[in-house]
This record gives sequence, C-alpha cells and structure tokens, in this order.
Amino acid sequence: MDILISALEIGLYEDLLALWKMCEGIGLSEADSRENINAYLERNPEMSFTAELDGRIIGSILGGHDGRRGYLHHLAVHPSYRGKGIASRLVTRCLSALGDSGIQKCHIFIFNTNKKGIAFWDSAGWTLRTDIGVMSKVIKSADMDYQPI
Repeated sequence: MDILISALEIGLYEDLLALWKMCEGIGLSEADSRENINAYLERNPEMSFTAELDGRIIGSILGGHDGRRGYLHHLAVHPSYRGKGIASRLVTRCLSALGDSGIQKCHIFIFNTNKKGIAFWDSAGWTLRTDIGVMSKVIKSADMDYQPI
C-alpha cells in the first residue's frame, strides 16, 4: 500500500469534512467551516497533512501553534485503513513541522468519552492530563449544516 503523506490543501475541504463526519471522536463545530479551516491553514502553513491512497483522502490531521505551544486537531483515519500506522505517520509529520518551528511541547484536545482515541494517544507516549480542564465560550455563532458539539 503506497500511501502519500502531503501538506493539507483547502481544495480538499469537502473530502476532509466527509472523512471527519465518518470518524467517531471528531467533534465538528462552526470552527470547522471551509473559511475557518482555510484561515487556520494560512496561519499555520505546512503543518497540517493528509494521507492519500490512489488519489483518495484516507487520513488527515490539523497542526498548528500559538508561538509557544503546538496543537493537533482532527486526527482521522478512514475506518477501513486503521491499524496500518497511518495515524502515527500523520502525527510524526505534524510534530516534526512544529519542532522545526521551535515548538517544544504539543497538546491535543480529546473527548473524555473517546476511549479508542485515548488508547491511541496513550500508546504513542502522550500523557492524559487530569490536572487541567478546558472551558469554552461561543463568541459568535453562524449557521452550519451540522450540529456543533
């Protein structure tokens, strides 16, 4: 299986959205509109990646930073292609890009109910933090074709 890992391009947005919707544990919201993902990619060039097989998107990851900490979002692999190291390759590419930018620590956000995701990250050497939590506030709402989480 010859899987190509390459920089994520906004032209693939519809394929990415379809992949994210089919993968459990991916929470979609207004922040995932085409416009917002494009802005994220422009702010964090060459830090998000796709996995392609025969011209079809089978995996993706968004990576970026705020100047001091890196963040990974929406690691997704099509259910038919899991267990083949694709997620690990995507994560490695993101971490490498972040490291090349001088970022020394990276965080992910994961739903507490995403047991498979937690197991994946744990097996990859990540630490589940129980000493902090995340609080959110919607600043501005827009109409979307999916229910925000």
